[in-house]
Amino acid sequence: MPRFAPKSLTGQIALLVALALFVAQAINFALILRERRQGQFTQVTAPAITRVVDGAERLRDGRFRDPPEERDGRERWKGRLRLEANNPVPPGLPHRVDVEDGIRQAMREANLPVGRIVTGVRPISPTDPRFARMNPQRADRMKRLGAELQVAVEIPGRGWLVMTSGWPRGDGDLIWRLIAQTLILYAAVLIPVLWVGSRVGRPLRKLATAAREFHPSAPSEPIEERGPGDVRAVIAAYNLMSSRVTAMLDEKDQMLGAIGHDLRTPLAALRVRIESVEDDEDRARMADTIDEMNRTLDDILSLARLGRPSEPPTETDLSALIDAVVDDFRELGHAVDYEDGQRLIMRLRPALMRRAVRNLIENAVKYGGGGEVTLKPDGASVRIEVADRGPGIAPDQIAAVFDPFTRLDASRNRSTGGVGLGLTLARAIVREAGGDISLANREGGGLSATIVLPRR
Repeated sequence: MPRFAPKSLTGQIALLVALALFVAQAINFALILRERRQGQFTQVTAPAITRVVDGAERLRDGRFRDPPEERDGRERWKGRLRLEANNPVPPGLPHRVDVEDGIRQAMREANLPVGRIVTGVRPISPTDPRFARMNPQRADRMKRLGAELQVAVEIPGRGWLVMTSGWPRGDGDLIWRLIAQTLILYAAVLIPVLWVGSRVGRPLRKLATAAREFHPSAPSEPIEERGPGDVRAVIAAYNLMSSRVTAMLDEKDQMLGAIGHDLRTPLAALRVRIESVEDDEDRARMADTIDEMNRTLDDILSLARLGRPSEPPTETDLSALIDAVVDDFRELGHAVDYEDGQRLIMRLRPALMRRAVRNLIENAVKYGGGGEVTLKPDGASVRIEVADRGPGIAPDQIAAVFDPFTRLDASRNRSTGGVGLGLTLARAIVREAGGDISLANREGGGLSATIVLPRR
């Protein structure tokens, strides 16, 4: 659609109907104008041409009699011809070229000599005093026509053959009448169309809003089924779909809970059984393997449940949250630096955000030996940056490390642990909060992971 076209369904329907009405009125105007001009030629132009040619023939044959000037005060207004020595048509009046061409053509066909032909159309005021001396019927006709046509035909050697006849006004009145009719038609048609379009568009807008704001973690009320039958059918289908999606997610959560319980139970039993292993080294390896399996299970379940977290958003001091995570790593003897920033209150899910920050710091500790954490308010957003001095990541592999179960051989091995879900889970948590996460290699070596969160 062009940029100036309306975007809404109601606006597009109204525009289409308006264009259709305009085209119909334009065709109607052309037909009326053509019919009017044909009637004008038949009733006014053709008789005037015929009368002039007839007078010229009578003048040639010596049968022309100039009527008296004011017999009964009516002769000049009956369209009678008269012969005058000079052209009586005042200069500056609008010419009728079609009448002039018609008279010249008719005179040529009748083999009559003709010189100049002058026409002029002059408006007549309804209060013209000449109407008082005119036949009433003709006076009414002249008032309706509103103008008079003056024709002067030069007959070589004889003078000017002059005629005055009634002439209709221009097409301006017709145009204004058609404009008024079009406006009335627009009002009569577009108002119901806009009402119907609004009746159809209102439930569709509610449906679009509900679909756009649908979130698995938030309970949603069914949309009221309103509007025409087709619109109600679409709304009913959406309500059914949303209820099915919610039911499927509930079933998924129950299944994940059952899986977690069924897997943790044998892992706990294995943890108890390895206590009977006499070799300390073997027992330690088994314990590490069980711990890694528990962590992997937690990551998988957390990632699967992220769309419907049980933790509600709360007002949280982001600076204090980061400081608590950093303290946990410091207590384990890891080199993680963080300068306490200003108090920054944000509405988020603290446990999930703590896990995302912990995953980034854990990567920095594993692959860089330590990390530097900074919190930077930046206008409408907040940036959490975790930087290290490790080997970094090849630029063409930065996007791939966010994929689940992705491990880069150049920077990871079995001694570092993990199955490649840390960054995947961190990005999913941040995006669920409305932000995003990115990685970039640092100048001088190392990697920088940045979380950007909107301030709300």
